Amino acid sequence: MLTEAVSIIRALLDGGYVNFQGAHFRVDAARVWDLPDRLVPLGVAVSGRQSCELFAPLADVMIAVEPDGSLAGWWDAAAGAGQPARKVGQMPVCWGPDRDECIGRAHEQFRWFGGGWKVNAELPGTAGFAGATGFVRPEDVAGSIPCGDSVDAVAEAAGAFFKAGFTDLALVQIGGTEPEQDRFLAAAPELIAALKETAG
Repeated sequence: MLTEAVSIIRALLDGGYVNFQGAHFRVDAARVWDLPDRLVPLGVAVSGRQSCELFAPLADVMIAVEPDGSLAGWWDAAAGAGQPARKVGQMPVCWGPDRDECIGRAHEQFRWFGGGWKVNAELPGTAGFAGATGFVRPEDVAGSIPCGDSVDAVAEAAGAFFKAGFTDLALVQIGGTEPEQDRFLAAAPELIAALKETAG
């Protein structure tokens, strides 16, 4: 279903009328009338060889939440000749001055992250997430997500993505209140400088 959806979106962004008949979707004479001046890059999240092989020929950007070096290799092999594609790693951080408070917030809001993408992708709903994350302790979260206000800790965790062949990194701040986001954004210049140095 997602393969068909990406194919339709790609065709629409290429311009002209799109007709499509698939197993899941049917499109009759659809068109995007106001196309942007520059082609919109399509990014697709992947978790293993199958998703890389399915989507590398269709998308421009690989997105993943784990610094798995094999993903970059599978993506490039499936994409074929041409410029190496952008590969974006999504890395959670829980930024704030009180590390213990950040660990608590990350455990409350993001402990599902510890199970890995393959586990999370198969969970049918909130009860499944609650069951799968019931064994995750705060110290487990602190071991996999940078918590607190250490630039070095964030840069160290980011290094795994760059070593695995990722070209870009998207930091996901855990905690949506205004003070939490403001503190994170205030630290952005220092974090960006450290990440650039880590990326080399």
